[in-house]
Amino acid sequence: MAETTKVRILDKDYLIACPEEERAALHQSAGYLDEKMREIRALGKIHGLERIAVMAALNIAHEVLQKDSLNSNSQNIALLLAAKVDEALQELS
Repeated sequence: MAETTKVRILDKDYLIACPEEERAALHQSAGYLDEKMREIRALGKIHGLERIAVMAALNIAHEVLQKDSLNSNSQNIALLLAAKVDEALQELS
């Protein structure tokens, strides 16, 4: 059964349902996303949490697909990432 765990991304806390065995990976992913969002925000060209999140998601999806464009697992990860970003954006609304 998935319990909620808190992650902090760009100075905002999110409660995410996550099985215990995947918690470390979730925190690692959240840390990576936070890093990418901070990089985008630091450039100063994109404003607003939603726009920063979308740009970070696109950059990460691009990284994943570039690493192995022939690997269908990479494409599935990118789709899952896009779905997670969509969920996070829904929470912001």
